[in-house]
Amino acid sequence: MTSREGLSIRIQQTEESKLKDLDFSNLSFGKDFSDHMYVADFKGGEWCNLRILPYASFRITPGAAILHYGQSIFEGMKAYKNKDGQVSLFRPLENHKRMNISAERMCMETIPEDVFMDGLIELVKLDKAFVPTEDGSSLYIRPFLVATDEFIGVKPSETYRFLIITSPSGPYYSEPVKVLIETKYTRAVEGGVGFAKVSGNYGRSLLPTLKAEEQGYQQIIWTDGKEHKYLEESGTMNLMFVINDILITPPLGDTILPGITRDSILTIAREWGIQVEERRITIDDILNAHNDGTLQDAFGTGTAATITHISHIGLNGTDYELPAIENRTLSNKLKKELEAIHTGKIDDTRGWMIKI
Repeated sequence: MTSREGLSIRIQQTEESKLKDLDFSNLSFGKDFSDHMYVADFKGGEWCNLRILPYASFRITPGAAILHYGQSIFEGMKAYKNKDGQVSLFRPLENHKRMNISAERMCMETIPEDVFMDGLIELVKLDKAFVPTEDGSSLYIRPFLVATDEFIGVKPSETYRFLIITSPSGPYYSEPVKVLIETKYTRAVEGGVGFAKVSGNYGRSLLPTLKAEEQGYQQIIWTDGKEHKYLEESGTMNLMFVINDILITPPLGDTILPGITRDSILTIAREWGIQVEERRITIDDILNAHNDGTLQDAFGTGTAATITHISHIGLNGTDYELPAIENRTLSNKLKKELEAIHTGKIDDTRGWMIKI
């Protein structure tokens, strides 16, 4: 994808910053928003009207395609600040690539690299004071693309709006989570959109997740849509297990989101000489490993979650307790390494951090 020379972004700064009302020592996840947002429109066959505006509501027609046919995709990424105040983005080009994969699957217009990256960088530059420095915190970044045609008819939209908003946030999960293996509802099937970051994937997860929460769980583990036998991913995370010192994760396919944190963890583990297996994992594999004492760890990986330990796995009324968090050598070491890369405490030898 080629960049265009002289990409122009109009910037309108807010008249009154929200910084003074923000308590950086008590940040929730995704509830507070920075001062500005980036907006770009696709119409007439080209991306146009690139601008950064004060964060605010915007008008949408009741006939907009997004409201009726669900052409909506998004990404999740983060910016971090090191001890010297340098702000960096974690692997943003991978988010751009994945967003365009989602766009192609949803028959939406893809976003040129310069439209994505230039707007992202200018937005984070403008709101860099919102990047927190507290442990476990970051500036969460949400790019999203929606269809805007005013037309009640089932066809791909010809116009789109691309936005990026940012949110100074604390940890998504502040404690290890209890998860319930879901064997009734289905997140994704072969030939579907499970590999894409499509808004509807998350909408369909809300009811089964609510039912799990009513039973005392924070998340669910999705199983395959055919047999409900194979573990796929959790509600907000890719899944990883350590069995007999082997790091095991379900293989990517069209029912599993290709997580950027997942890829980062696997890359680091392989560089450390850890044996890694990307293979199908059955419910019985996990229960047997738990019963014979070889299930050493289970955790989720994701941009929001980073690395989140799983404390219990529930199935059919039984909770299977995992080892104490302090005894999980590999996941704790991986989490410490990734956080050190994010915040510049160790050198970024892989070119993952893009300085702003």
